[in-house]
Amino acid sequence: MITRRHIFTAALLLATAVAAPVHAEDKPTEIRIGTQKGGFFPAVRQRQTLENAFKPLGIEIKWIDFQFGPPLLEAINVGSVDFGYVGDSPPIFAQAGNAKIRYVGAVKSDGTTQAIIVPKDSPIHSLADLKGKRIAFAKGSSAHNLLVGALEKAGVAWSDITPAPLAPADATAAFVKGSVDAWSIWDPYLALAELKEQARVIAFDKDVHKPNAFYIAGTDFVEKYPSLVAKLNATFASEGVWADGHHADVAKAQSEATGVDIEAVKRFVDRSNYRVVPLDQDVIRSQQAIADRFAKLGLIPKTVNVSDIVWKWTPGS
Repeated sequence: MITRRHIFTAALLLATAVAAPVHAEDKPTEIRIGTQKGGFFPAVRQRQTLENAFKPLGIEIKWIDFQFGPPLLEAINVGSVDFGYVGDSPPIFAQAGNAKIRYVGAVKSDGTTQAIIVPKDSPIHSLADLKGKRIAFAKGSSAHNLLVGALEKAGVAWSDITPAPLAPADATAAFVKGSVDAWSIWDPYLALAELKEQARVIAFDKDVHKPNAFYIAGTDFVEKYPSLVAKLNATFASEGVWADGHHADVAKAQSEATGVDIEAVKRFVDRSNYRVVPLDQDVIRSQQAIADRFAKLGLIPKTVNVSDIVWKWTPGS
């Protein structure tokens, strides 16, 4: 016999089932952010913007420092970091290695924060002059891509140079000592070399290709916490809008957070773009072209389809 109690219980269960999806996304106790000395994250960290945005949700922000992109993405892959910012090449190498990552946002660079440089008195004056030279770069980084593209543009084969894959700290020492003839590198290391060593730029990114940088999150993190990924993107996007009109404040915060010389920081902040946007088809095509080039040269073990790991972000949603 169906009683009023049965009807009430059934209605309650139905209401609970309908409401459940709204609360289905659990909240972590912390979000781990991977950061580098370049980019924008150190300034955001110094300003405590993320902390203030996520504290009302009961979520702490933990910052973890890396020298460059590939180790940061490996940390995301193994689940020890949730979210980070890297250049164009690291995600391609990571995807080719089956890393559990997703593109979640992009920054369309003006192409002036990364370059191939040489010592001030070097006889190298053009990309063609790189033939036969020993060139430093961080393997798997955006500087790796710049070097590959620059050589291709100049008609110099990869086999015509002596590659010197070095992390930024080691490459800095090698460049100062004269152990390498040229160095493909990004800011702030680029700005520091220009100011302290009077390094000469042979080619900026913009002279070779149109670069992009990316906000990356772990696959599991995106699938489990999509609203938090959207909130991270929105927070960084808001900071990016602010930063474009407050370069002096960004430089001060960046220098305080990293310990990098303020004059070098001012230089790279003034030539940076911080606007965070969703990945559009132009960005995806550009990234796919890089992936195809790497596959053709045998720099990655297989071809990859960039769009397979793009998470669609709709600002304001």
